[in-house]
Amino acid sequence: MIVDKLENAEMYYVLGERYKKAFEYLKSVDLKNLENGKYSIDGEEIFVSVQDYETKSELEGKFEAHKKYADVQFIITGREEIGYENIKNCKETTFYDDKNDIVFLENKTPYKTFVNADENTFLIFTPQDAHMPCITIENSTYVKKAVVKIKIV
Repeated sequence: MIVDKLENAEMYYVLGERYKKAFEYLKSVDLKNLENGKYSIDGEEIFVSVQDYETKSELEGKFEAHKKYADVQFIITGREEIGYENIKNCKETTFYDDKNDIVFLENKTPYKTFVNADENTFLIFTPQDAHMPCITIENSTYVKKAVVKIKIV
């Protein structure tokens, strides 16, 4: 997992051309005025889903992971906590959904790591990173987020 601000995105271009395209998209588009939905950046190799929601309690949250895509989760407005755990410390609670590239998990350890993410923060999650997004920090808050999916397999 990587956490940083969009102003530092160029440091992560070394991860490859797809990451560079993803960050260039996030920096060049008026995300605050973009409607919810899925937008292609480079076909199915790189695309973004824009969504908004009210944050929820940790008890309502679920860990998730992906096999085919890395996530670059970018907070457009608002703030939330995002849980993180290495997938090796989790057990599947659902079967892997190949079509939607998602599996839900629960943490097998009593330890939990949460990261606060506010406006202009991005987090990169790769297949070994189970993550629990959309969690309330203090009070439920409105969040608008862009999740860039970068194909890695």
